[in-house]
Amino acid sequence: MSTDLEITLYIFMLATFLGLEVIRKVSPLLHTPLMSLTNAISAISVVGAIMITGAQGATTLSKVLGFIAITAAVTNIVSGYLITDRMLKMFKKPGGKK
Repeated sequence: MSTDLEITLYIFMLATFLGLEVIRKVSPLLHTPLMSLTNAISAISVVGAIMITGAQGATTLSKVLGFIAITAAVTNIVSGYLITDRMLKMFKKPGGKK
């Protein structure tokens, strides 16, 4: 039977590979490499924070810190996409087709 550390490391590896794959699939015209990287890191942070916050033996402190981490990371992800949308709107021609 595997230990909690092995399961945690396995989830971390999967989240890392998923984040890297997401970064590779993003068009360079839509995101700067830095924005793509921070969104992927934030997604990995959300997964980790959910795992820590939802753990069976989680203390009150870890639940509070996990909630703060989830809130901050999701805010970062949503803000990154909103900024990207605003940047794309700047390059559209006025009165042009969508």
